[in-house]
Amino acid sequence: MTLRDPLAGKLRFHLSIMIGACIAGAAVITAFVLGFYSAEAILVCAAIGAILAWPAGTWATRKIKREDPAWDHRKDKPKDA
Repeated sequence: MTLRDPLAGKLRFHLSIMIGACIAGAAVITAFVLGFYSAEAILVCAAIGAILAWPAGTWATRKIKREDPAWDHRKDKPKDA
């Protein structure tokens, strides 16, 4: 599988890491607020963050590219190229 844009995978990767950490952090805070103070609760929250990270990163990457006026999201490359 070849990527049409070498930066597409990098952007998706970095966004996935950041978004996954945010999702896991929000889940941990929610678990603590609900009274779950165990290692299992934290591990479940980490798993939720890890599972949802890649789809959320992919969605965010596509949204960024769709809204960028200098990017042709249909061809997945800059408009002037």
